[in-house]
Amino acid sequence: MTRPLRLIVFDVDGTLVDSQADIIAAMSYAFGAVGMPVPPQNDILAIVGLSLDVAMARLAPDRDAVTRAEMVAAYKNAYADLRAQSDVADSSPFYPHARATLDRLSETPENILGVATGKSRRGLDALLSGHGLSGFFTTEQVADHHPSKPHPSMLQAAMQETGTTPENAVMIGDTAFDMQMARAAGMRAIGVSWGYHPPEAMGEADHLVHDFRDLPGVLDNLWGSD
Repeated sequence: MTRPLRLIVFDVDGTLVDSQADIIAAMSYAFGAVGMPVPPQNDILAIVGLSLDVAMARLAPDRDAVTRAEMVAAYKNAYADLRAQSDVADSSPFYPHARATLDRLSETPENILGVATGKSRRGLDALLSGHGLSGFFTTEQVADHHPSKPHPSMLQAAMQETGTTPENAVMIGDTAFDMQMARAAGMRAIGVSWGYHPPEAMGEADHLVHDFRDLPGVLDNLWGSD
């Protein structure tokens, strides 16, 4: 019997690639641009995955919307400058075994791979191009066109684009926002322990993986390997 199509959606920063150095540097520039002290590193990493406007509101709640908009623009410009100065493989390297696992999952005909990220379209395009992944993912959901995580809009759009249903879809991410987004979309969720939120923050995950190489087996168990 033919198996149904299965949508596997990945978060990007903190899940597929480790881009924290550029994120922290760009956020430091954004705060410096408006004369504010830079938040602690843990506070910055805690908002990774949110859309920038929501992230800035959390990090600078006492600043008005105009100032936060200036900070968002400064962040985007700084991030783009950083990307232009270094190779993507150096500034946002894959986590161990991430690329090989993506290739392995893509070899299964029923699997449809996608991403749902707080990055902008420009930022995601630069990252995928730098890693040789342009066109690799069937569906790519970015912050430009959706409310911030954990709103389910990104995952709802991914399912609509690919003709899949919640019972045959899963979200894989490193933050509580990813897990909450999956739940809001009616999908299952797999958390990874190597990202920016501590494992204990992902209590809504169906499974927690500690090594990318374990992911195919977890997915087989989730849906059944037959």
